[in-house]
Amino acid sequence: MTMASLAPALDIAAAGMPQQILSVPMQNKYQCQQCSGVLRKPVQAPCGHRFCAQCHKLLTSSGPKPCEACQAEEIFEAEISILKISNAFPDNAARREIEGLPASCPSEGCNWKGIVKDYEVQHEGKCKYERILCKACHQPVMRSDLERHSDRVCEERTLNCKYCKASFSFRDIKAHDEVCQKFPIQCKDCGKKKIPREKFPEHSRSCGKSKVSCPFSVLGCRTVVENEKQAEHEHSSISEHLRLLLDRLCQIQQLAEDPGEWQMDSGLGLYLAPEEKETPVSRVGQTTNLKQKTTALENIVCVLNREVERSSFTLEAFSRQHRLDQEKIENLANKIRQMEHTLTLRNIQLTETEQKVQELEFCTYDGVFVWKITDFARRRQEALAGRSPAMFSPAFFSSKYGYKMCLRLYLNGDGTGRGTHLSLFFVVMMGKYDALLKWPFSQKVTLMLLDQNNREHIIDAFRPDVNSSSFQRPTNDMNIASGCPLFCPLAKLAGKSSYLRDDTIFIKAIVDLTGL
Repeated sequence: MTMASLAPALDIAAAGMPQQILSVPMQNKYQCQQCSGVLRKPVQAPCGHRFCAQCHKLLTSSGPKPCEACQAEEIFEAEISILKISNAFPDNAARREIEGLPASCPSEGCNWKGIVKDYEVQHEGKCKYERILCKACHQPVMRSDLERHSDRVCEERTLNCKYCKASFSFRDIKAHDEVCQKFPIQCKDCGKKKIPREKFPEHSRSCGKSKVSCPFSVLGCRTVVENEKQAEHEHSSISEHLRLLLDRLCQIQQLAEDPGEWQMDSGLGLYLAPEEKETPVSRVGQTTNLKQKTTALENIVCVLNREVERSSFTLEAFSRQHRLDQEKIENLANKIRQMEHTLTLRNIQLTETEQKVQELEFCTYDGVFVWKITDFARRRQEALAGRSPAMFSPAFFSSKYGYKMCLRLYLNGDGTGRGTHLSLFFVVMMGKYDALLKWPFSQKVTLMLLDQNNREHIIDAFRPDVNSSSFQRPTNDMNIASGCPLFCPLAKLAGKSSYLRDDTIFIKAIVDLTGL
């Protein structure tokens, strides 16, 4: 692909048209001496060379310039080979000649052909096959794909973070997600989702499922528990914690009674270097210091006992409240289940009411029924795909207290008519007044596909076989359908068929009421 096939970076009116558009050999008289393209609105300089009007204007905008074409051809003349903005004139004869030249679109895949004038007015800048440089990634893209490329494909397209609204390049999306303070994070401990990164440290400190060390770990407790179970652990391990504290006090008491050589105590920070020489004065000072620390630790134990008692009361109160909450939740769950059951019953009643309303809307009581079927193409495709091979009409009656009937239609045929015909069947349904009617059903039935020009309807009629189970008194909602598997060839519905207009067909059923 040459660069001439790409849309230029400048306005298309700023330079000549690409030479590739010409369907005839390029001649020098059609060529702009500045941009080397096919002349667009040509002007002629005094020296006889032609330029695009815009090319000449740009060339001379900063003052008179010598004609480079004259210099290259070694015909430069001081008087006439100087280009000025005011000494060029429109070359209408060349313009008309160029506009009449045969042209074709140079874009790969485009079949447009015509003349240069039509190309410039009607096709240039509009061809969907034209290759345009993407402003972001500078890759050539077909005009028809430019919008999709800019929105979905371009690696350099600019995106706005939907969380913090910051702008960044598509290729930096992963890097931005790693630092975005508004980006939602899921807590691995409690499973909570959509926690902004900037609030995650706060959540970690308060998360009930976050695991922390026991506060008595400085005394030797190695238990690691969840935040929400910390109070429970402290309550259940009071004796263990007091034992650890007692061990530590015993160590201190032992040191107070026998302050010989001893090293750093990790819990209390007491230290005596083994090389220090003890004196009676230092021994008394150490004993006094140990007694003071022992007293302080005894006070700490008292405080801890009071805290344990308070925690026990609090835990008991929480337990009572938890039981009350559980009872409320159970009561609410029962109410929700009752409401869901009531709602299900109401939905069933609503469905039954809608069916009754539909029956009343389309119902007839004279044995004649016209069935309007819309969206024929869509329904036919569903039948071909096997999603909805058959469809039933609304019910109709022979009289208000007579037989209840309906029609069943296979848009892709059934049985011997599958794939080649419309199959239409007549169905006897269970009615409220069947006990008062004559059985088996024996009335003549006529089925019709109506010609919407009212010229030639497709008609089929039959008398019921009184021995068939299809026409006995129904014991279920409806009997087995009976009718015409080869009712109408599908070919009659192709093209501009008078039976199919506005994606709609009409089927008519007539039940002979003679003898009823």
